[in-house]
Amino acid sequence: MLDHDSPVPLHEQLAAILRKGIQAEEFTGRIPSILTLAQQYGVSHRTSQRALTTLSDEGLIISVRGKGFYVKH
Repeated sequence: MLDHDSPVPLHEQLAAILRKGIQAEEFTGRIPSILTLAQQYGVSHRTSQRALTTLSDEGLIISVRGKGFYVKH
């Protein structure tokens, strides 16, 4: 869960949760959508988008236009 009182920005907390899930192979294909993540973690769409962009920039996931984000193998 995210700590709304933490000094760590919510998008960084969410990125860390997803990163751990990828490393533990909880996510092996498609990552939940921006909307799904926003609803699941109680954050804005922008926050979940920033978390996914962070993971994309790190090379952990790729964005497929019109299809979503996928774990990079």
